[in-house]
Formats: sequence, C-alpha cells, structure tokens
Amino acid sequence: MNLSDSRTAGQPVVPLARLSAAEAVFNAIRADIESGLVAIGSKLSSEATLAQQYGVSRSVIREALRSCTALGLTVTKTGKGTFVVANKVANDLTLGQYSARDLTEARPHIEIPAAGLAAQRRTDEELDALRHIMATMATETDPESWVALDSAFHATIARASGNKVFESVVADIRDALAHQSETLNMVADRQHASDIEHQHILAAIEAGSAEKARTAMARHLDAVGQALDSILNK
Repeated sequence: MNLSDSRTAGQPVVPLARLSAAEAVFNAIRADIESGLVAIGSKLSSEATLAQQYGVSRSVIREALRSCTALGLTVTKTGKGTFVVANKVANDLTLGQYSARDLTEARPHIEIPAAGLAAQRRTDEELDALRHIMATMATETDPESWVALDSAFHATIARASGNKVFESVVADIRDALAHQSETLNMVADRQHASDIEHQHILAAIEAGSAEKARTAMARHLDAVGQALDSILNK
C-alpha cells in the first residue's frame, strides 16, 4: 500500500502550511505508519508523488523521510524507494554512521572542554565567524539551512579550541550532528531552545570565560540528551 493511495483517492490536494512544512509532512507520514494505515513492509510513494500530494518541494519530503529513517520507522534503499520497517520508534536513533546514544555519550567529553578552550584561545576571526553564524540562525526560516548552520557553529567552536583532535572529531561527526539536529527540531521542536542555548555559549566565549563556556555547552548537551530521551521513551 502506498501512502498516496490512501490520502489522495477522490480527495483534492491540500498544500500544507510552509511555516513547518517538513514537520507537517513528517507528522502525517509517522501517524499513518504508527496507526497501521501504512503497513510494515509497504513502500511509500515516490518523493515526486509525495511532493505533489502535500504541495511542498522534494527537499521538504526528503527532510521528513530522513527523520522517519532516524526514528527507525523506514529504510530507504537506493534505486528502490523507502519502505516501512517498524510501526513504533526504535530504542535508539540512527544518525548516519553513528547512533544518538553514541553521540550522547561522546559529545560531552569533546565539546565541553573544546568550548572552554575556545573561550581562551579563539581568534578575532573565529569569534566573528561564530557571531555571523548565530545572527544568521536567529533569522533563518528554512529548517534545512538552520541545521547546516547549527553543525557549523559546533565545528567552529571545535576549531577555535586550537586543539586539532577536537576539531577533527567534531568534523567527523558533523553529518551525524546535522541528522540529530534535524530530527530533534522536527520531533521535539528544539530549534528555538537551541538558539537560546547557543547564545549563552557564544556569550561565554566572547567574554573569554572558560568556566562559563564549559557550563553553557554542558547545559546545551544535557538539553539535547533530554530531548532524545523524550523521543525514545514515548
């Protein structure tokens, strides 16, 4: 059974509100899967068909489908399509080559000390880069663009730490961080809270306070962990 078959038969196409298009599409697909309307083993309609059905771009559809995959509800097979593999959220999120649990366990050991060092060692250019990223994030309305800025913010802090190991590790997990951020924004509505937490981190780095920078990053990562727990424990 294709998702489009059950939703479009005899019904006019009603475009979803753009203010949260990917979230709306994700919620609709997730509801159909979890309710059993789209059975395990079913193939979802093509990106083009779903885009036409919901009146959104294919990039919005791809964003929604990535979150379905991250939750363990679907699997996308290259050249074959996206298939439903479960009707409830998995015990962990799949974020590229890493899991959410992997990231939650590792990030505090990397990004908290990196933030502290960044407060002490950041150059004027790196500080300007962080300010520019934050200013852009504050006005960014496209979810995919915001996610890219989010991962850039964390990567820039790691680079500003002056520690090549921290910089390399964060660069290695950058794609996974983007997938995690994208899913949390869609499922747990984390974007606004993240903006505020990032502002606290930046303020501490601007002030040159290693202790405050470590504390602000720790609070941010703790909030991310709690949001993940809220998804996985539903």
